[in-house]
Amino acid sequence: MEHVEYVYTGGMAESDMEDRLRAGEHGVLGLAEGNDAYAIPLSYHYDGDRFLLRVSEHDDEGEKNRFLETTETATFVCYEASTNESWSIHVRGQLRRWEGDVDEATLNDWFQPFRLFDEPTETVEFSLYDFRMESVAGRETVA
Repeated sequence: MEHVEYVYTGGMAESDMEDRLRAGEHGVLGLAEGNDAYAIPLSYHYDGDRFLLRVSEHDDEGEKNRFLETTETATFVCYEASTNESWSIHVRGQLRRWEGDVDEATLNDWFQPFRLFDEPTETVEFSLYDFRMESVAGRETVA
């Protein structure tokens, strides 16, 4: 395509990926069941030792819970794209429900406010999932 504008990207240094993951707050989690895919935007907390995802729960029969249970390897993508700068980080690994104790003040420090979609706050509960990072790859705009 002769007249399409391009932006070149290259691999991101491990230290830059670490910095962006620590500074980030949200991304998209990709799950699968057989040939069926499911993706959801989620908030996350990464402190260098653990990568936690905050997942809302409405009932045990929900589509989200079904995909969480059947996915062997999940992919989480955080990214930013603008005309001048773009980057993306793909994290792949296994998800396990996190069993650690945490109080509400810490949760509020770790995660941005949850966005509700017509649900009363009393009906929304959260679980934390430990994302066991098996591979991390990043790309960013190069000059």
